[in-house]
Amino acid sequence: MTESAYHNPNPLAAAVVLQEKEFTQFSDLIYRIAGITLSTSKKPLVTSRLAKRLAHYGLRSYGEYFKMITSIDGKEELQMAVDLLTTNETHFFREPKHFDFLRQHILPARKLGKTLRIWSAACSSGEEPYSIAMLLDDVLGISPWEIVATDLNTRVLDMARRGQYPMERMSEIPKNYLSKYCLKGVGSQDGTLLIERKLRERIQFKQHNLNEAPPKLAEFDVIFLRNVMIYFDQNTKRQVVSRLLTLLRSGGYFLIGHSETLNGVNDDVRLIQPSIYQKP
Repeated sequence: MTESAYHNPNPLAAAVVLQEKEFTQFSDLIYRIAGITLSTSKKPLVTSRLAKRLAHYGLRSYGEYFKMITSIDGKEELQMAVDLLTTNETHFFREPKHFDFLRQHILPARKLGKTLRIWSAACSSGEEPYSIAMLLDDVLGISPWEIVATDLNTRVLDMARRGQYPMERMSEIPKNYLSKYCLKGVGSQDGTLLIERKLRERIQFKQHNLNEAPPKLAEFDVIFLRNVMIYFDQNTKRQVVSRLLTLLRSGGYFLIGHSETLNGVNDDVRLIQPSIYQKP
């Protein structure tokens, strides 16, 4: 569907009320696509995030927008809606104990000469894979390693590929890494920092929906799936974790958020310490 078909912006779109039936349509849709559960408390979030799209197309109801994105020609706008409705909160070196475990236990035990492979399975705007990359480059030097970073949201993947972030984020990065791997913006780029090209080129950013079969990738030594299961119901958690574990090698590690657990979700991995599991 072309945007020219909807060219009259509606200045009142921001005031359009999201009806309960319409909210149910959107929540059911995002659950079917991404496995994400939207409680009724998220109704204001859905309203605010989609209001500009209604205004953009001059639509008078959220029902019209729903009909549009679920039409045969609405695939591109459907992805836009999914991008807007998926939450992406992250920062550099989030949950430092995971990076300590990676440095102190996983990296020293790796097989020399073999490429270490890590999957950031819900990478958001890229802070997690870039944090991992800084650590790997610092510790492993010229030893081979690979990072694959995936997310459902195409907008945050574009941000991740650029590797450019607000300068406020610099406080999250260790000072030695800041000077070694980050460039300070000047001129029109003032107020931003850019991850050095050699790290940007080492990470493969790909779109992937955790609610679908995993991409055809070789096995990984470590999989990060942090702070995303909180948006899933129990059945979706089981399915997602089961899919990802098919790509974790024997002896590999599976890292989740500190507020998350695999209790009642999966018995194929054993708990090493809170939020860190290992595949036998």
